[in-house]
Amino acid sequence: MPLLHFHVIKGRKPEALRKLLDTAHDAMLEAFKVPARDRYQIVSEHDPAHMVIEDTGLGIPRTDQVVLLQITSRPRSKEQITAFYKLLAERLQEHCGLAPSDLVVSIVQNSDEHWSFGLGRAQFVTGEL
Repeated sequence: MPLLHFHVIKGRKPEALRKLLDTAHDAMLEAFKVPARDRYQIVSEHDPAHMVIEDTGLGIPRTDQVVLLQITSRPRSKEQITAFYKLLAERLQEHCGLAPSDLVVSIVQNSDEHWSFGLGRAQFVTGEL
């Protein structure tokens, strides 16, 4: 936890997808201070016509390399979140060649009781985590 769900347009090579996930995980570790094995990531690939990612009137150009990242997480501070956005954009540009204009992130926060990591238990609530 956090759970990262990447939405991308079909066509990236498996190695490129893995680099994207690894780079995002590294940024998450640094910004949110989560344990290294706290890694839950999903990639959904879409036909180009199935992703419409505009700019909310900000004039941000998008390409077919656009990444929409949805994150579900326990609450984080505004400082942690803004640091993560910046770090993620910088690292993805550096390691994956992804233009910062092609990165859109949405974070949805929830509470400890909303997570079960298996065995039918809420490990944050039971004290296992």
